Amino acid sequence: MSGRRPCVSCFSRRERGRELEAVLKQRRTGVAWTIGVLLLAVLVVVVGRRAEGRRFAELLRHAQLAWLGVAVVLQVATYVCAAAIWQRALRRNSVRLSVRGLVPLGLAKLFADQALPSAGMSGTLLVVRGLTRRGVSRGLAVAAMLADLVSFYAAYALAVAVALGILWDRGELHRVVVGLGFAFALLATSVPLAILWMRSGAERRLPHWMRRLPRVGEAFDAISEGRPGTIFGVSLGAETVTLQLAILAFDAVTLGVMLHAVATPAPPAIVFASFVVASMVATLAWVPGGLGTFEGTCVAMLNVHGVPIEAALAGTLLARGFTFWLPMPPGLAIARHEMLQAGE
Repeated sequence: MSGRRPCVSCFSRRERGRELEAVLKQRRTGVAWTIGVLLLAVLVVVVGRRAEGRRFAELLRHAQLAWLGVAVVLQVATYVCAAAIWQRALRRNSVRLSVRGLVPLGLAKLFADQALPSAGMSGTLLVVRGLTRRGVSRGLAVAAMLADLVSFYAAYALAVAVALGILWDRGELHRVVVGLGFAFALLATSVPLAILWMRSGAERRLPHWMRRLPRVGEAFDAISEGRPGTIFGVSLGAETVTLQLAILAFDAVTLGVMLHAVATPAPPAIVFASFVVASMVATLAWVPGGLGTFEGTCVAMLNVHGVPIEAALAGTLLARGFTFWLPMPPGLAIARHEMLQAGE
């Protein structure tokens, strides 16, 4: 009894389809980056015309170096927390890796998520393959990434609730912000449900729009490479969500520290609410790293709450320099090394 012979033309059509999809993803990434850079440039020009351009330049030029050093320490702490999330998830299944050894993977993932959100190897797949290269089974590596994904959205949902509560308590909760919060709540709720759906074997029916959600499409690709093992639990969830909240807190404090650096401190509650609302808008905006959308929202939120607009822009740009731009060069170098080691 002879088996069915493979269809050569079918294979060639699939390969052409994959190549075309990769090209389209790269083009979409390029367009998204262009839009983000233009939005950021427009923001700087508009604020520069509205504010005193000389004052803005002076704020940046005379930023206090001691506060910049504090920002570096805070950002290192975020990388440690990110690595600790994976370490805790893997330790649940008796896989012991050091947090220090996982920090480089965190930098590589940050670069891939921000610079190449759709093209090439995604950040999630990069870490999955990096973990398997370190002796972790593919199933557990995927499960660790899913634990990271679910805790990410859960922590953001809690942070958004706190931020909206702060604005409501001050009587400054705008309807637009409420609408964005509602949209983000739907997003944060849909992700864990999508994960459960994919884990139940229904991933092939995952809608195209859901694949385009931040990190969800990457999780789908990771699951396609290997069925994740059992790794979720109440205690692990509490630990990973706490670590994600710590990352958010460190990033928000970085913004506050940069306002101190330009000699324009703001109340911590306002800094936190501004950072979280800006991050929420950036997540919903479909622009790599929220480029332009984060800065615009953060400057507007700070200015509405009493921070001079030139100081709000200076502090926001400095904070983004540490949270977005500074990790790019080492992240690129580590990502290239990991890809080469993985045989990509």
